[in-house]
Amino acid sequence: MKVVVTGIGLVSALGGSLEESWQNLLAGKSGIRLLQPFPELTPFPLALIGQQPAELATLTHLVVASALQDAGLFSPLADCAVVIGSSRSHQASWEVLARQMYEDTATEKDAQNFSSSPRPRVPASYLENWLDTLPHMNAIATARQIGTSGIVLAPMVACATGILSIAQAALLIQTGQCQRAIAGAVEAPITPLTLAGFGQMGALAKTGAYPFDVRREGLVLGEGAAVFVLESAELAKQRQAKVYGEILGFGLTNDAYHTNSPQPEGKSAIAAIKQCLERSCLSPGDIDYIHAHGTATQLNDQMESMVIQHLFPQDVAVSSTKGSSGHTLGASGALGVAFSMMALKHQILPPCVGLQQPEFDLKLITAAHISNISHVLCLSFGFGGQNAAIALGKRLSNGNF
Repeated sequence: MKVVVTGIGLVSALGGSLEESWQNLLAGKSGIRLLQPFPELTPFPLALIGQQPAELATLTHLVVASALQDAGLFSPLADCAVVIGSSRSHQASWEVLARQMYEDTATEKDAQNFSSSPRPRVPASYLENWLDTLPHMNAIATARQIGTSGIVLAPMVACATGILSIAQAALLIQTGQCQRAIAGAVEAPITPLTLAGFGQMGALAKTGAYPFDVRREGLVLGEGAAVFVLESAELAKQRQAKVYGEILGFGLTNDAYHTNSPQPEGKSAIAAIKQCLERSCLSPGDIDYIHAHGTATQLNDQMESMVIQHLFPQDVAVSSTKGSSGHTLGASGALGVAFSMMALKHQILPPCVGLQQPEFDLKLITAAHISNISHVLCLSFGFGGQNAAIALGKRLSNGNF
């Protein structure tokens, strides 16, 4: 059963909508700025949507509503599946809660002149809505928003979350468990703990994101969300919906190697891509454009370049959009799929913003230009060795694929 995309909702540091983000990406603009959202931490280059870190629930509600509007659908959608993932979920809320608990306990200790270390207590007022901040509750909130009683999934697999969410939703439709699904990923990761953690690892850039560049210095954290309306081709045709393109197939593997370093030879990444191509009935030569993970870290870009060179012809076009949007962690693959769908729709290759001096022998796109694009491969590689690849196909002028 063919699965097609009939609606997309997106928000990023590049813009508050899919179209605005796409146009700014094509223009080579970047949403990355040097910011200091938390006074206790030094400034970092970050890709914020607004002036202050965004809230997960707000981003989710916005992109879901945008996707439904784009697809021409209205709530309630009683049988629609929901697959909304996030690698950080409500971590920001938990950090605020922990800070309040320790601050109140420390104040109480000073008042009573205790000599022992403060132990956090949890006032009842802090826990009124704690269930709403559990990792899966963002997907549950989406189910309430669209009025569905169908299946709800909440994937959480690091930076591979977005592609996995779309793949799981496509599989639900292909196996006949539903005819329609809302799928994607949302990330609001700008928190003190996330910044401090990546900083301690030495993974954060100091000036900006430069994917595949000899001067790349690390990733730039970004906020963002992309959500899709997926439908069976039959349902889309029945209601005469517009179609961006088709989900052809996907591949998902794990390195079983290291917490935060990819397997140096990329064996499992190669396996995921081969799995994806086989399921999509494609050969490497059929792929016209690869939306790379391209984090601008030393290890990822080296491994990913090696994998692409190993599997694909030298003339396949490659770019990463993280130099524009920042690295949106769990949402990055979903943003990549959205930009890839726009590439298929408009037959335009998006640029690898931030790239000036390539280190690798790839056909890296440095400026947007028109190209004949029929098949796109979108890649994500997450901490813990999570590898995800998804293949997309364009809709032909006669409405077929």
